[in-house]
Amino acid sequence: MKKLIIFDLDGTLLNTIDDLAAATNQALANNGYPTHPTEAYNFFVGNGINKLFERALPEDARGEAQILRIRGSFLTFYKAHKLDLTRPYDGIPELLLALQNQHLKLAIASNKYQLATQELVGHYFHNLNFIAVCGQQENVPTKPDPTIVENIIRLSDVNKDEVLFVGDSGIDILTAKNAGVTSIGVTWGFRLLEELRSFSPDYIVTKPDEIRRIIEL
Repeated sequence: MKKLIIFDLDGTLLNTIDDLAAATNQALANNGYPTHPTEAYNFFVGNGINKLFERALPEDARGEAQILRIRGSFLTFYKAHKLDLTRPYDGIPELLLALQNQHLKLAIASNKYQLATQELVGHYFHNLNFIAVCGQQENVPTKPDPTIVENIIRLSDVNKDEVLFVGDSGIDILTAKNAGVTSIGVTWGFRLLEELRSFSPDYIVTKPDEIRRIIEL
C-alpha cells in the first residue's frame, strides 16, 4: 500500500486554465502581441511560467527581454484574478479528505511558481495538511527533472515503492519515471488521453475516486 501521494496541481487538482489564459492574454495585449483562445493554453502550460510566455509569444518575439516583460504584466494581473474562475475538479476535495483520513501523506509538486502554488492550495484546500507544497523555485529544476519529487520523498521518510505520483500530462508521467515512483495519469486535465498513453503511465484514471482503489493495491 502506498504511504505518500504526490499530486501535480494545475490540470490535476485545480482547473486553472481560464485564469491562466486570461492573465496571459492580458499581458500579451498590453504589450502589443496577439492573444490566443483559451483552449490553446492547454498545451502552453506545464513547463513553468517562462516557458508559458515563450510559447504564447510570436516566434520572432521570444527573447529574454520580451518574456520578462510579459511575465511582469502577467504577475500583476494573475495575482488579482487567479481565483476568478479556478475551481477544484469534481471529486477532488472529497478524494483528498478521504486520503488524509486514511492517514496517508499528501504533497504537491507543481511547475507553477511557488507563491501562486501556495496561495491556491491555501485557498482551496485549507482543511488539508500537506507535508509539502512545492512549486517552481529558484535553483530547483522544473519537472520532468525528479529533484522536486526526490526532495519530497526525503522529507516524508518513505521508500520510493511507497510513493504514487498523480498528474495530467506527459511531463508528470516522465517525472514519476525519472524519480522511480509509480505514476497515475488523469484524463480530466489539460492534455489529451493520447499524450498520457504515449508516456506509458502505470495507471490511467477517469475519475478521482479510482485513485483510492489503486493506492490499496
